[in-house]
Amino acid sequence: MQDEYRTVARAGVHETEVNRSRFLCALAPAATEREAQDFIARVRKEHADATHNCWAYVVGADAGIQKASDDGEPGGTAGVPMLQMLLRRDMRYVVAVVTRYYGGVKLGAGGLIRAYGGAVGEALDALGTITRRRFRLATVTVDHQRAGKVQNDLRATGREVRDVRYGEAVTLEIGLPDADVDAFRAWLADATAGTAGFELGGEAYGDA
Repeated sequence: MQDEYRTVARAGVHETEVNRSRFLCALAPAATEREAQDFIARVRKEHADATHNCWAYVVGADAGIQKASDDGEPGGTAGVPMLQMLLRRDMRYVVAVVTRYYGGVKLGAGGLIRAYGGAVGEALDALGTITRRRFRLATVTVDHQRAGKVQNDLRATGREVRDVRYGEAVTLEIGLPDADVDAFRAWLADATAGTAGFELGGEAYGDA
């Protein structure tokens, strides 16, 4: 598994103009291929009057799913340069749609490649990206008496408390980098005089 990947910080649209043609790049996070396809369909519907709605998406932390479409532009001049820009920027779980309104000046193959790839690059710069890191989920079980202090200590050291459940004891779900597991286990035993339970779970990704 990848230790980290980047994705777009938020959905949004950025517009550029090349030789009187307008290029609107719509970007959005996409957790699944279905989400990416639904986003593309929405943009195509919104800009049904556009000359072209070209698209590309990358899904999977290892970029396992990569697809692109030129939507009527000459083969390899739109979708592929968009996809290459996403991959060059290490983007994952992201979909891009570049809508072109033709301005009357032909750009040629090289001009199209630069325009479509550039529209994605500029949109990424404008909307911003975030890094997500791989971590281990872990469950800490502690008595009610110590729970408040443990929670405060966790937050003070920058640990993300993802969930808190109250029952006979208090169960805290946290995320830990693999390298920190042993040190955390020792800290927890020390902080709770050995009374806390600690169980490692699966892997997930979170904001770095």
